[in-house]
Amino acid sequence: MLSIASNFRDGEAHLGHLTTQHFLHNHCAEKRYIRNLMRHYIVTIIFVLLVSLQLTSQFYEVKTGSIKFDSNAPQEDIHAASKDLTGLMNLSANNFAFAVDVRTFHGFNSALQQEHFYENYMQTDVYPRASFSGKLIDKFNPDVSSQKIRAKGIFEVHGIKQERIIEVEIQKTSKGYSFTADFNVLLADHGILIPKIVNQKIAENINVKVSALLVEKK
Repeated sequence: MLSIASNFRDGEAHLGHLTTQHFLHNHCAEKRYIRNLMRHYIVTIIFVLLVSLQLTSQFYEVKTGSIKFDSNAPQEDIHAASKDLTGLMNLSANNFAFAVDVRTFHGFNSALQQEHFYENYMQTDVYPRASFSGKLIDKFNPDVSSQKIRAKGIFEVHGIKQERIIEVEIQKTSKGYSFTADFNVLLADHGILIPKIVNQKIAENINVKVSALLVEKK
């Protein structure tokens, strides 16, 4: 009888041990299932947000664009322009980025003057591009036919960056949006040095005019 009772207690203890192991195993499995489910849920949410962001973003790119500058000095006026403006604007996020290859400026008074502009003043072999990138700091209304908005960003010329706020006029067209901007650039702000021998022929303060047509990026 003692032997039977002992075997019964041993069996009961073994059964309890198995029951505990089974419970722990099921509990761990349940926790893993919940973690995997939450991980899948989070990944799904992130994917949906990214897709929604992409669908709601309004990207516009430069279809045609030009930049002109005027140097009005006591002894000479210099005018040059480029039609190679490139850029992209996200009207949903209100940010933008524009750039131009400096070597695409033409219209100087002589070929020698153009060469000096490229090599001596702008040093295009080292600093080939000028750019402006940042955000619109005023609210953009896509339904208004014409509006003036301030653009704040980093204006880089001759390898030197300056934070600028430039007023831009944007007009709604049948093809997209056109914009114009008119501002001045101090050569000294960008480390562009003018030799004394020609300082009466090149202005220290250069007027810049930008115009472009933005169309929706496909």
